[in-house]
Amino acid sequence: MPAALHPAPVVDRPAHRDPNVLRWLGAYSASAIGDNIYYVALSWAAVQAGTPAQAGLVTAAGAVPRAVLMLGGGVVADRYGPRRVVLVSSAGRCLLVVVAAGLLLATSPGLWALGAVAVLFGVVDAVFLPAAGALPARITGPGQLARVQGMRGLATRLATVLGGPLAGLGIALGGTSGAFGSAALLIGVSLPVLWAVRVRPLPPDGRRARGGGLADGRRLRDGGWARSPALRGAARAHRCLPGGTSQALGHWGRHACARLAEAVPRRRRVRDGVLGELRDGVRHIRRDRVLRPLVLAIALGDLGFVGPMNLGLTLLSEERGWGSSGMGWVLGGFGIGAGAASLLLMVRGRVPRAALVSAVAEIAGCVAITGLAHAASVVAAACVALFIGLLSGLGGALRGALLQLRAGPAYVGRVISASTLVSFGVAPLTYPVVGWAIEAWGTAPVFAACAAICALGGVVTLSAGPLRRAELP
Repeated sequence: MPAALHPAPVVDRPAHRDPNVLRWLGAYSASAIGDNIYYVALSWAAVQAGTPAQAGLVTAAGAVPRAVLMLGGGVVADRYGPRRVVLVSSAGRCLLVVVAAGLLLATSPGLWALGAVAVLFGVVDAVFLPAAGALPARITGPGQLARVQGMRGLATRLATVLGGPLAGLGIALGGTSGAFGSAALLIGVSLPVLWAVRVRPLPPDGRRARGGGLADGRRLRDGGWARSPALRGAARAHRCLPGGTSQALGHWGRHACARLAEAVPRRRRVRDGVLGELRDGVRHIRRDRVLRPLVLAIALGDLGFVGPMNLGLTLLSEERGWGSSGMGWVLGGFGIGAGAASLLLMVRGRVPRAALVSAVAEIAGCVAITGLAHAASVVAAACVALFIGLLSGLGGALRGALLQLRAGPAYVGRVISASTLVSFGVAPLTYPVVGWAIEAWGTAPVFAACAAICALGGVVTLSAGPLRRAELP
């Protein structure tokens, strides 16, 4: 009897050698550098138009619509596809920055005009960020997600390093409008490059590969799945389970279950619209034994990390008398460490026991954050910041890869929006609290308290068995 023939497994091309991934990386890098220039130019224009406190309100204004609309942005990314949404929202961001440059060139806009630009940019960001986060999972295979996260981390570090100097150069040569124009140019350059990026089609049966963890069920046109309460009730009435086995119904029963899987959620989509899809995404996260603690761990980590490593560093440098140059050295150490972690993932591609490694790295990084407030010199602080960047960069990239792998293609936009809601929407709003606490008690206790909140993310990962055992392919 001849041996059965099995199709050869599909081997994904390494991400750093994939032209499609490299095109995405080029577009992402240009857009990220443009973002950094925009934020520097916005803060500079706000300082010139008002007091430092008023400038802080203007720069923070964009965080409010991001926090309010981020989850809806994830629904949009899943409904229309991340590539299309990134293209449209990037064009909108470019247009807004061009308008800001034109206002500054033609007149001297007040704080209200700058605040309006910041708010509108935040609205578009609420749609852009979930789609941008969902795109890597659609341009490469599951086995390359960690490597793609490393490449993305390197691009982010590059944007941070280049954004400030390029913004300063633009302001020196053409004023604030010149800096805004540079930002618009870079965001605009990303559009044709991104247009050339091709995404992979969704799986025909709506199921993830082994280890992915999506519930069984047929994929639907709106990105929903056959595990909705209405469908489960209808399936029980017909003595069958979606994606499972029919019980004594034969071919007709299986066909009826398939038709129910297509028809019931389609009616729900028409009735519920965006809110229904949003509830479906939240339900998907809540019911998944890996996604639920993973999203919570990411939120806790971001909530405790953002305050001390942004505003906290500025206040620490002021408290110790290190000045702006000392703060620059500390930030440089952090950037080198984070870049090294990204480079490690890009070269290695896979880290065994990814969830466990990310939790240990996060907890160790939190210990280093506590120690940063006790550094006696700039050199010591820069060395500690290097380890913080290395550990947080490694843990964050691994968690990001696990999140994209576990979410599944039909839910990835909504899952990404839920995970980034805290870091991009809520955490920046804690800056006033962190500043007030440091003014009242000093940097050491506030850094320790924030590090404890951040470490809770690692504790959640270690205490949730399915998440702790999660692996990357």
